Amino acid sequence: MNITFTLIFNSLLLGIGLAMDAFSVSLANGLHEPKMKTCRMCLIAGIFALFQFAMPMTGWICVSTVAKLFGVFAKLIPWIALILLCFIGGKMLFEAIKNKDEDEDTALSFGMLLVQGVATSIDALSVGFTISEHTLLEALFSCGIIGVLTFFICFSGIAIGKTAGTKLKNKAGILGGIILIFIGLEIFITSWF
Repeated sequence: MNITFTLIFNSLLLGIGLAMDAFSVSLANGLHEPKMKTCRMCLIAGIFALFQFAMPMTGWICVSTVAKLFGVFAKLIPWIALILLCFIGGKMLFEAIKNKDEDEDTALSFGMLLVQGVATSIDALSVGFTISEHTLLEALFSCGIIGVLTFFICFSGIAIGKTAGTKLKNKAGILGGIILIFIGLEIFITSWF
């Protein structure tokens, strides 16, 4: 394994770029659940970090083994992200509007958190192309940096969202749902340009 400054620097840049969607969703989660405990914050940030680690590795494996199949799947990535994020955002909006007068915070289920993890990291599959020249250990190192950076960025997003969510109270769920739908649309639209 040849760890160079370039490998570390590129991995950091990839990590920051890939974590932005997860940061936004983390912000929405913090808005949606302003009384979230630190343990749950770590769980959510950990889910995003795990997916941001796993997706580029999966892309690297695909490029190394079944690149032809990945090319077909790559065209579906924006559609998958759009559908998943709009579904989750729509569900958050519906629940926030339905429970507008209630002051009770509802936590997203573990299953919904996994869906968020997939939706925000699915575009990271294509990063497998950019790290395809790396050895297995270099790819693992690079994806590890991406995952660790994502954890800290998402944890920060949740903390910021919690602070704003406490101040916004009932409108936080609506804002969080809108953010998720916007992210889905942004991923979809920017994939065509």
